[in-house]
Amino acid sequence: MTLTVQPHRESVGLKPGRLYLGGEWVAASDTWTHRHPATGEVIGEFASATKSDVDTAVAAARTAFGTWSTARAGTRVTLLHRYAELLREHAEELRALQALDNSVPVSFTSGIYAMSVAAAADVFDHHAGWVDKLGGQTLPPYQGGDHLAMTFREPIGVVAAILPWNAPFLLFAQKVAPALAAGCTVVVKPSEYATFTVLRMVELLAEAGLPAGVVNVVTGPGDPVGEALITHAGVDKVSFTGSRAVGKRIVEASAGTLKRVSLELGGKSPALVFADAPNVGLAAATVVGAVTLGLSGQACVANTRALVHRDVYDEFLAAAQGVASAVTYGDPFDPGVLACPLVNERQLDRVLGYIERGRGEGRLVMGGQRLGGDLAAGFFVGPTIFADVENSATIAQEEIFGPVLAVIPFEDEDEAVAIANDTEYGLGASVFTAGAQRAFRVSRRLRAGTIGINGFQIEPHLPFGGFNQSGLGREGGASSIEAFTELKSVLMPLTEEMM
Repeated sequence: MTLTVQPHRESVGLKPGRLYLGGEWVAASDTWTHRHPATGEVIGEFASATKSDVDTAVAAARTAFGTWSTARAGTRVTLLHRYAELLREHAEELRALQALDNSVPVSFTSGIYAMSVAAAADVFDHHAGWVDKLGGQTLPPYQGGDHLAMTFREPIGVVAAILPWNAPFLLFAQKVAPALAAGCTVVVKPSEYATFTVLRMVELLAEAGLPAGVVNVVTGPGDPVGEALITHAGVDKVSFTGSRAVGKRIVEASAGTLKRVSLELGGKSPALVFADAPNVGLAAATVVGAVTLGLSGQACVANTRALVHRDVYDEFLAAAQGVASAVTYGDPFDPGVLACPLVNERQLDRVLGYIERGRGEGRLVMGGQRLGGDLAAGFFVGPTIFADVENSATIAQEEIFGPVLAVIPFEDEDEAVAIANDTEYGLGASVFTAGAQRAFRVSRRLRAGTIGINGFQIEPHLPFGGFNQSGLGREGGASSIEAFTELKSVLMPLTEEMM
């Protein structure tokens, strides 16, 4: 039976995708036709913005900044909480839209917290709590005299929020929530492979009462839309999640106006499985699940390198293959489907190329091919596990962004840490051990932004970002407020004499 998602498209009631500029939904002169990655079917069309459209969006955000940045704290708090509730109320609809966008199964977005609408709502609720706490300090005069030394934290200005396709709920929230809480205005540029979800999220912001121009949306491919946005003189900050190549281009583009940047650029995260792991099978399930379930390894923080002690190496491999063999594919609306296809043909070719390279770099123990039959029209690649991989291998060093796991043996703790840190990236890591002292000791030695002990989770109130070439800055918790504000120092004499 040929796989189709067209009945779901009709039931969701997909709307034509337009630009959102200054509080108005606007058509564009050009459009992008979106095809579903699981079936190749046309899902719908949305506007592809021009440089002029980007100019309009930035101008609207600049105009709105004057009023939003000075809005009463209570106004912003109420609106952000109201929006969080709207997200929760529309969770089923948003999950369906994402399944039409990128084919991530609804079973995954309803069951995995970090991928859920609930997580996005929690991010907005958390940052609403910061609005009335954006305080500075009053400091004693360092040089003596009768004056006040004070600091204020003020919004940075107009923010360009550029989103990837894989986790639109959470990543929209991680960028837009702290920006709005801080008093910034935003121009959002979603991925062309996950646009309809973001458009609906913005529509709900308007329903929550967000004033016109505070958030604007320009849709379309990175060139020309993203390029026009990152080079725009009216943008004060760029917050981007995506590839390292684009991140470097943003740094180059920011030099002309010294834009502030926050960049999350991927990873090659290790999972360190020690011989005393509480449950080796569960460790294998956790690691393999992150690489194969849901996003099929198209997640920046997935543990795509498994560093396993030789004493439990065979046990880990056997468990890993068992978990991977249970992964199911197909209609993303089917609750029995657990994983998605790769997002497009270019990514399919890229992943298959890495797998071919890996055949000469390790022992292929399962997978390694594109899936056919009823799935032949989609970009499906089955779970792929390579064993006995050297950490210098291409498949152990480069971010593949697919369901490919490299398993690397180690002898002792020092070797495990050395292998884990031998990478250009540093986004995340996991440590599986029963020893609390080892868990903390190893976590402190790892060069990565987020470390999970016997598991891994994303939390709204914790900073997220990476070391090395995994990016610049952090988003989440208090770090988000710092990322979207500037510090200002003010000195005020308390007498008629000059300081």
